[in-house]
Amino acid sequence: MLFQDRALIDGPARITREGHLVASARVAKANNIQDYRADEIGEAPKADGSPYRIFRPEAAVFARDAIASATHRPITITHPKEDVNATNWKALSVGDTGGEVLRDGDFLRIPVMVMDAKGVNAARTTHQEFSLGYSAEIDMTPGRFGDAEYDGAMHSIRVNHLALVPAARGGAELRIVDERPSHLREHLETAPMKIRIGDAEVDATNGEAVSIAVQALNKKLGDSETALGTVTAKLADASTAIEGKDGEIAALKTQLADAQVTPAKLADMVKARAVLIDAALAMGVEITDADSDADIKKKAVAKKMGDAAVSLSDAAIDGAFAAFASSAGGEKKPDVLRDALAAQPITMSDAATSYAESRNKQKQALADAWRQPFAGEA
Repeated sequence: MLFQDRALIDGPARITREGHLVASARVAKANNIQDYRADEIGEAPKADGSPYRIFRPEAAVFARDAIASATHRPITITHPKEDVNATNWKALSVGDTGGEVLRDGDFLRIPVMVMDAKGVNAARTTHQEFSLGYSAEIDMTPGRFGDAEYDGAMHSIRVNHLALVPAARGGAELRIVDERPSHLREHLETAPMKIRIGDAEVDATNGEAVSIAVQALNKKLGDSETALGTVTAKLADASTAIEGKDGEIAALKTQLADAQVTPAKLADMVKARAVLIDAALAMGVEITDADSDADIKKKAVAKKMGDAAVSLSDAAIDGAFAAFASSAGGEKKPDVLRDALAAQPITMSDAATSYAESRNKQKQALADAWRQPFAGEA
């Protein structure tokens, strides 16, 4: 059977001074199982229509003859319809593989050089993948590798050529897989290729469908950006409002601290209240405990100005009271109790006088006791 495997360039490709493309490709992965349709391997279709699973063991991939067959192989643009040989080599080949084919993990590593300008241009533009063309025999004996079952296994691998291809079997994300057979390429080129744009899955070959899906996605993105802008604006407003409230709270805390009555403030308030009351009393105002400072000032001003004081503002009342208090000269209403106590002479009663005299005599007797003679002395 003939097979065409994808090869992966896993290192940097470079263009030589002469314009040739030089690279290194990993090919022919060992110990892997690939799916093949019945017609690809010359078998009858399965009853359930499922593909055949073919195992490629490392004993076959790294066999001496298999490795030797990969050296100095021609490089072609796409897979030719027949094997490359001496009669068609000149027409088909654009380069060749090198002689140092090495094992790299589960892969064969092959040096590659594309010599022809047409081949170099294809490798850099439209044909950016390599696909290995080789023959192999299949033993259709079922088996198991690891946790996977297979229907048959390859052996006797012989490499014929390495082709530059647009795309290998399974897509570019696969490292080593077979390229799709040439008789399927036309079908693949016309078959729909589904891609997802936003929430929609569309045919990538249908420009109108793609355009509609992109417009829908752009509208959705635009709506999301608008909604995000609205939320951002609301957050900014909320942040401003919070900052305003923080300022109010700071001011209220300051006011509360200023309003707290400390012993010193209380003493000042008592002193100021006493001065206010003394000044009002000096103007002949009758004061009660229920009168506030403002009430006292209004009474005092009304006492002096009569009805003219009714229309005065609080500030005018304060000014008028200050003027009247100053002109009063600080005179205070006489304190009858204090004056009476000051005028009353302090005298002691007879009993108090007698007690005081007796007490003084006792103190003197105690002081002179040492002067008396003891009993029995002359």
